[in-house]
Amino acid sequence: MITVPLDPSGPSDPSDTRSQDVPDDDSEALRLRRSSRDAAQVPGRLAEFLAQVLPAGAEPEVAVEAGIDQNGMSSDTLICKVTWRECGAARTRRFVARVAPAEHDVPVFPNYRLDHQYAVMSAVAELTSVPVPPVRWMEPTGEVLGAPFFLMEHVEGRVPPDVLPYTLGSNWLFDGPPEAQRRLQEETVSVLAEVHGIPDAAERFAFLDEGRRGDTALRRHLDWCRRWYEYGAAGIGRSALVERAFTWLEANWPTEADRRDPVLLWGDARIGNVLYEDFRPVGVLDWEMTAVGPRELDLSWLVFAHRVFQHMAESAGLPGIAHLLREEDVLDAYARRTGIRVGADDLRWFHVYSAVMWCCVFLRTGARQLHFGEIARPPETEALFYHRALLERLLDDAGDGGGAEAAGTGDAAGTAEAAGDAAYGGATA
Repeated sequence: MITVPLDPSGPSDPSDTRSQDVPDDDSEALRLRRSSRDAAQVPGRLAEFLAQVLPAGAEPEVAVEAGIDQNGMSSDTLICKVTWRECGAARTRRFVARVAPAEHDVPVFPNYRLDHQYAVMSAVAELTSVPVPPVRWMEPTGEVLGAPFFLMEHVEGRVPPDVLPYTLGSNWLFDGPPEAQRRLQEETVSVLAEVHGIPDAAERFAFLDEGRRGDTALRRHLDWCRRWYEYGAAGIGRSALVERAFTWLEANWPTEADRRDPVLLWGDARIGNVLYEDFRPVGVLDWEMTAVGPRELDLSWLVFAHRVFQHMAESAGLPGIAHLLREEDVLDAYARRTGIRVGADDLRWFHVYSAVMWCCVFLRTGARQLHFGEIARPPETEALFYHRALLERLLDDAGDGGGAEAAGTGDAAGTAEAAGDAAYGGATA
């Protein structure tokens, strides 16, 4: 999950091409606060926990090197350097702690199942060659850090930046040669192909549907999304545009896709959740939206996430990276790797659904910014949706008969495009 405080004028420092996994101090103004956790207590508590799971006499010492603020907002992510003794020798290794957010910090999701993430990452590592960081220890009770967490091994790499979005320029992906960008695209699609190829996904990962209602995987996924929307709306207000989209989704149900055997979904399948080295994935991250469902969900999310960032760039008068992650290229690459041809028409419903899920993220990140005093309450809920014009266009093109007036948006359709001037925060899951 990411957060984008967007200034349409572009990066404040055009020469900034640093790696995005640990932000520099000069990016402080761009960060959105995610947690009120007392960082000073974390090293000691982690050391006490590790003393219980490492071999006897390990005497671990922990130094928290950084929190990751630039990509991700659904959890606390801490980089830790751990030193301990084993077999008479000193050992040092870096780990990453993923910590569930506290309720008083206005979390993105109504339920945060770190145990599900841990189980899925372990299974993907065992059953595929997808480079997920090795997960080591899970603490499910919340007694150590005040919330559940797990530790995984640290992986070196670079992430396409979200703050500011990689489409705005002055970063390693934007400045890379076209053939390298193409390699990144192809290799990322290969990740989806492998994840979707895990056999017996519905049975193997049935625990992911826990508490969800519906007689098919997609029905259960939509049930989860509706509850997410209600959770978000309770914090900042309902959206006529989102409810218009829900109506369209029900009226145009993708029966064929829903009928096919579901696959394991990465869920938050976008390049901002991948560590790359030489434009190849070396760490596939952020499995909080993992689920079982139609493969079109992941394919749409990959395409639509870039489409939103491209829209942000074009709205700021910048070229973006229009040739990257085009729908036809992604679908062609997926067909080459799986032998399964998904057509553009098959993704139309899922693009609308992706846009709705983006709205749910924006509702929660907006509520969080209000909570921490980072923004004033917007004049209307839709002002938080940077992709508002994309969703309206999708619905208008589908001929749902709604339009801006039916969505309750009236003449304010441009409000979201100008929201960056008021420093509203955006986010993707």
